[in-house]
Formats: sequence, structure tokens, C-alpha cells
Amino acid sequence: MGERLFYRKRHRVKGSDEFAAVFAFKVRKSRGAMTVFAMPNGLSEHRLGLSVGRKVGNAVVRGKVKRMIREAFRHERVNVPMAGNGGGYDLVVAVRRHESVGLEVWREWFSGAAKAAVRVVEKRGDGGKENGKG
Repeated sequence: MGERLFYRKRHRVKGSDEFAAVFAFKVRKSRGAMTVFAMPNGLSEHRLGLSVGRKVGNAVVRGKVKRMIREAFRHERVNVPMAGNGGGYDLVVAVRRHESVGLEVWREWFSGAAKAAVRVVEKRGDGGKENGKG
């Protein structure tokens, strides 16, 4: 694996207004304990947002879950298709209470749910929308 994988600030969905926009777009797919909400962002890359509530566990457990999801995103984002206009997607991940699982499971869940959500957006014909961006 010669390619270096990064997760930088520009890869984050930030602010309650951006999260609310992704939730309001109403495209979501679930795999395991993870639900991925997707919305085209009009940017040249995918961005990740995390929603991990207290029901998942204490701060230590929630922190570990977030690290696992970020790592899954870092590895799997190249496998998530781009929008029809070449733009990326904002992908917000919500997590339910679950038994502890390893990184491979998180990667499988993220990849499956994100790809399925992107297929729904493309099928709806909303893949080119930038939703107020630009």
C-alpha cells in the first residue's frame, strides 16, 4: 500500500447547520449498528460527520467508536462513488448501542451503507444538486 491515507479538517462535516442539512436530505442506509446519511456536497471530496450519543457508552467508549469510524472512512472513502457531477458527498454516521467490534467490521459497515446511500441519491436524480453550496 504505497498510497498514504489522510483524514484532515477539510474532510469533516462541521456545524449544526451542515448536519441538519444532511439529515433533512433524508437519504439513509444502515448496516449493523451504523446508519449513514448522505447528501451531495458539491466539493471535490467526501466529508464525514459523526453522531455518537451517550447511549453508545461512556466517553471512553464513544471516543473509541469515533476513532474506528474515522479510520474506516479514511480507508474506504476511495471506494465510495463520486456524484454524477464529479462532486463528493457529506456522509454523517449515526451509531446505535452495540457490542464491541473490530476495525474490519466498521469498514464493512461503513462501505456498505455509504455505497447504498449514494446509489439512492443517484437513483433519485439528486446527485448533481449542491444544495445551496457554491
